[in-house]
Amino acid sequence: MTAVPEWMRPPRPEGWHADDLDRLPEAPRHTELIDGALVFMMSPQRSWHGRLVTALAVTLAKQAPEGIEVEREMTIRLDEWNRPEPDLLVTTAPYDPDRTCYAPDEVLLVVEVVSPESAHRDRTVKLRKYAEAGIAHYWRVEDEDDLPVVHSYELDGPTRLYAPTGIHRRELRATTPFEITLDLDGLVPGHRG
Repeated sequence: MTAVPEWMRPPRPEGWHADDLDRLPEAPRHTELIDGALVFMMSPQRSWHGRLVTALAVTLAKQAPEGIEVEREMTIRLDEWNRPEPDLLVTTAPYDPDRTCYAPDEVLLVVEVVSPESAHRDRTVKLRKYAEAGIAHYWRVEDEDDLPVVHSYELDGPTRLYAPTGIHRRELRATTPFEITLDLDGLVPGHRG
């Protein structure tokens, strides 16, 4: 039996709080907090995932109007018990080199690129939690024969639920949260459209 390192023991019986993540230097990179439990990204990242996230971040940043920033792999403090780390987020918050997380009201769009280990969380848990926190737009990117397919959602304010707005293959055009045109196939090496 392997002993659990002391840093992995929650500081309180009910679990971890969102602010505890800033005091865990031993935690692996990409540690999230979901319902008071630490979630580690343990499987190796596929090149497809990394390249897609990078290309999407660069493309969105080029199209973003002044006052809009694109961040990669930064957590969002949804509440005291939840601090997920999306692959990308689009924010109205100005750049701050010491920032470790964002508040939901600073986030316009969250993008999750699905991997086998994150599929359930990205398709169900995070979809619900981001909506409940009031984040206006959510994109879930799936791998379909090595090409990205974007499932886009928009928040229905009164219900605090996401309504699907489209399934995008080859190209994505959106007017919210700003004017966006993406050659989806072109985001993946070897598939320039």
